[in-house]
Amino acid sequence: MKFYKFVSYINIKTLKMKKLLLSTVLVVALGLSFTSCRETEKKADDMGDAIENAADDTADAMEDAADDAADKTEGALEKAGKAIDNATNEVKEAGKAVDGAAKEIVGDDN
Repeated sequence: MKFYKFVSYINIKTLKMKKLLLSTVLVVALGLSFTSCRETEKKADDMGDAIENAADDTADAMEDAADDAADKTEGALEKAGKAIDNATNEVKEAGKAVDGAAKEIVGDDN
């Protein structure tokens, strides 16, 4: 199960980085398209801060989504493991019952 969690984490992290990069590029493109050459330095600084904040917010949102997905996957894997354990125990009990019945039949014939 650890290997599956590791592979899922790598895939989620790769997806997170792609979305983060595309979101940052989009914010930069929009910011540059609305800024003219005559704007003051203060507005340029404000735009830089807005882009940085947007990138931080995007990164936080992606990290939260990845954590939520990992938590949900972990819960599903735990439930599947418990179901397999329960099925194994039931098969063992059924085998014991069959063994007991076979011993009774053999005992009756002798």
